[in-house]
Amino acid sequence: MHSAVFLIEFGAIILGLGLLGRVAGRLKFSPIPLYLLAGLAFGTGGLLPLGASEEFVAIGAEIGVILLLLMLGLEYTASDLVSNLKTQYPAGIVDFTLNALPGAAAALLLGWGPVAAVVLAGVTWISSSGVIAKVMGDLGRLGNRETPVILSILVLEDLAMAVYLPIITALLAGVSLAAGSLTLAIALGVAGAVLFVAVRYGRVISRFVSSDDPEKLLLVVLGLTLLVAGIAQQLQVSAAVGAFLVGIALSGEVAEGTHTLLSPLRDLFAAVFFVFFGLHTDPASIPPVLLPALALAVVTAGTKIATGYWAAKRAGIGVKGRWRAGGTLVARGEFSIVIAGLAVTAGIEPALGPLATAYVLILVIVGPLTARYTQPLAAWFTERRQTGGGSADPGAEATAALPEPASRER
Repeated sequence: MHSAVFLIEFGAIILGLGLLGRVAGRLKFSPIPLYLLAGLAFGTGGLLPLGASEEFVAIGAEIGVILLLLMLGLEYTASDLVSNLKTQYPAGIVDFTLNALPGAAAALLLGWGPVAAVVLAGVTWISSSGVIAKVMGDLGRLGNRETPVILSILVLEDLAMAVYLPIITALLAGVSLAAGSLTLAIALGVAGAVLFVAVRYGRVISRFVSSDDPEKLLLVVLGLTLLVAGIAQQLQVSAAVGAFLVGIALSGEVAEGTHTLLSPLRDLFAAVFFVFFGLHTDPASIPPVLLPALALAVVTAGTKIATGYWAAKRAGIGVKGRWRAGGTLVARGEFSIVIAGLAVTAGIEPALGPLATAYVLILVIVGPLTARYTQPLAAWFTERRQTGGGSADPGAEATAALPEPASRER
């Protein structure tokens, strides 16, 4: 009977996620907020709490995080990462300063303590690579001059996760300073070693993993990723970081083949992960933190726009491209939830999970809008200021200022 209930519950979850994904696709919108809302509906205090399938959903959520980071690592080669570090690190420093500090300050103002401050700093710092990539594709901006600047910032954020996640893991585990320093040293050593091996011997590794049979390739890559992720977690480095490094080490045809094979699995388990996070958030706990979440969203949307504008200006991009770069970076999503999920599991601050959920829901909805309208609105305000604010129809001016989807701002 228990297995029958499990199958019914888990089948209903997967079916519901599929239908929500189709709704999001029709609306040309990210499905992440719908997945989070589904988790809220089926979790504690929701409309229909789950029971039998929750443990399996928890395991699926962990696999979802691992696959998210693996697929992210597959997007980059080790040489690309090294090049980005050398040329774009000032943008990474500005990004961290403008976007992590508001989260840390908010946690301290709310009286949550230093550990929660470090966690919330990560939640507000990291943009959503998945949402941003989809938005740029939908808007036809993948060939724009500002796009490499946006991608460089995202790459630097992803690299920073390899250092940040071990720090968070150590802090949440409550280890001593010496043990935490050892964990960070191990993480940095492993990351450095993997990057060195990937640069020097990436082709050898890819040939070892490569197979013309999709079944064998899938089994080898998935097994290797889970094995490395488990070893990394045993060393208190973070399973997600281990998966990210495996993705970096693979290149060429192996990376392309793996991406094709694992994309459906990634999407399935990532959706389960967002549902799982929602399951552990009581809907009744969100209204008390809605105002702080909204204030934090407004502040950090502004700081992300400033980050993109500054980075694009530094790269010699025109004014329109600078505003587009800033507006595109606003969306937060999967990584903010991953970071908050670690804190929720550790139980450091009950209100942190609800605040992170509300914050991500706000910015994952607002992000695509800022990507589309930041530049035309900036152009409208500039024109109004130059003409003394005498425009009779500002809506028409803003609409006229909308860029063509395939524009190439020089």
